[in-house]
Amino acid sequence: MQAGNAHYRLDTDLPSTIPIFPLAGALLLPGGRMPLNIFEPRYLQMVDEAIAGSRLIGIIQPSLDGALRADGEPELCNVGCAGRIIAFSETGDGRYLISLQGVCRFRIAHELTAKTPFRQCKLAPFLADLHEDQAASEIDRPSLLRAFRAYLQANDLEADWESVSRAENAMLVNALSMMAPYGPAEKQALLEAADLKTRAETLIAITEMALARENEDFGSSLQ
Repeated sequence: MQAGNAHYRLDTDLPSTIPIFPLAGALLLPGGRMPLNIFEPRYLQMVDEAIAGSRLIGIIQPSLDGALRADGEPELCNVGCAGRIIAFSETGDGRYLISLQGVCRFRIAHELTAKTPFRQCKLAPFLADLHEDQAASEIDRPSLLRAFRAYLQANDLEADWESVSRAENAMLVNALSMMAPYGPAEKQALLEAADLKTRAETLIAITEMALARENEDFGSSLQ
């Protein structure tokens, strides 16, 4: 079972509807942790109601094509990830600082006509996320680490390699996917990958393409 999912083993452990928080470029994955700084009034109310209820919030990206609804709100991608509020604090200026831990991905079955100022949807959860991913043992860990190390070096970035070396495959793939500085389309592709092995392969491919583009740009700048 994915880390952080002890509360959720069956589909009946999940609520049928949850509040959703549209965030462009955001990626939450099962077992991963996402810190959030909440300040908009409707999302402060969303957090209040989530804490009083299931403690779950759905992180989802606005539609990648930028489409808007008639009311000006963004259309949404079809797939997001439910996260449980595992840490909460208030600031002196009215903000909430929370941490979400990813529970499972979901497809939007349909969006509710909500009376709340925040949006809500009915879930079609990816129930396989609640259990250990058998594909974790098939991950090409050396290739993944090699590609990511090369990307960090090319961009003068650092990582806590001691923690990386200790991480199990599932946590490693999801953590690297979440921290990777890629755009909304790449983040959505990583989110929607069928399993961990596919997500790892997708992350390697995206990273190698990013490195190739950077090498081309570097070569062009020298001409």
